[in-house]
Amino acid sequence: MATRPTTMRAWRVRRPGPMRTGPLDFDSAAAVPEPGPGELLVAMRACGVCRTDLHVSEGDLAVHRPGVIPGHEVVAEVVDLGPDAGDDFSVGDRVGIAWLRHTCGVCAYCVRGDENLCPQSRYTGWDADGGYADFACVPASFAHHLPDGYSDSELAPLLCAGIIGYRSLLRAQLPAGGRLGLYGFGGSAHITAQVALAQGAEVHVMTRGAQARELALGLGAASAQDAADPPPVKLDAAILFAPVGDLVLPALEALDRGGTLAIAGIHLSDIPVLNYQRHLFQERQIRSVTSNTRHDAGEFLDFAQHHRIEVTSPEYPLAQADRALTDLAEGRIAGAAVLLP
Repeated sequence: MATRPTTMRAWRVRRPGPMRTGPLDFDSAAAVPEPGPGELLVAMRACGVCRTDLHVSEGDLAVHRPGVIPGHEVVAEVVDLGPDAGDDFSVGDRVGIAWLRHTCGVCAYCVRGDENLCPQSRYTGWDADGGYADFACVPASFAHHLPDGYSDSELAPLLCAGIIGYRSLLRAQLPAGGRLGLYGFGGSAHITAQVALAQGAEVHVMTRGAQARELALGLGAASAQDAADPPPVKLDAAILFAPVGDLVLPALEALDRGGTLAIAGIHLSDIPVLNYQRHLFQERQIRSVTSNTRHDAGEFLDFAQHHRIEVTSPEYPLAQADRALTDLAEGRIAGAAVLLP
């Protein structure tokens, strides 16, 4: 870009704490970053509002970068390339920035294909500045080509809510044509439900909000009930999206013999004491989900290219990012909220 601005708008997490305490500051004259070696400079076109952004802002996750700009579901346009950025992207391309932004590439986890477990992994909006700003930088090797046929607002939630939901579905080991339970029905769950339904699953939703239950039924769920209520059938697999440890017990009780519960979030409140016979016996199991690999992202985005995913994405202007996070914290958002510049 011949004459790009030198300043931009950006939100920074200055004082992590509950949203009611105002943990974010709005800077109307932040410096536009310079792309380093191997990086792209991008102009934000849409940025999803993820629950992980809320965990970073409220201090549920330890501070990795003081004053970080949150946001890791970024749809953007390439405006400049740093040295050695490669040939995969050109100025003007629409690209996606996701949560995972660096791995070492040489440790045992990376070599065996589990880069999400790399001890040197780094993350957008936690270790490095993210998309709650007009401009951002991303390593070109961790930027994503995006599927056609979606608006910027529809694409943004796919870059974390969609990718993490897809990995959670893999971790849940749902058998073909099986019965899947989803606990919580926000941004990630409403996308994951559509993937599972497209694969032939029967989906049952447990969530506290009446609006979310209505959305679930509208997308094709076989049933929708309150968060801790038992589903009408035994489940072959379940995914816990709500960061509520108390829900682990009813989710395990709802599993059929041999069923798997995958816990999708990066943060979870404490799990109450389990009763072995009620919750784990008969080879039921719990599996955590830790970030994702670029391979997961590529598979999911390819799925989205060939299977239309309906994304419910209430929109907020960038200048109201704090209100969007507050609405998310207080359960007022159905679907996945998106910031627009």
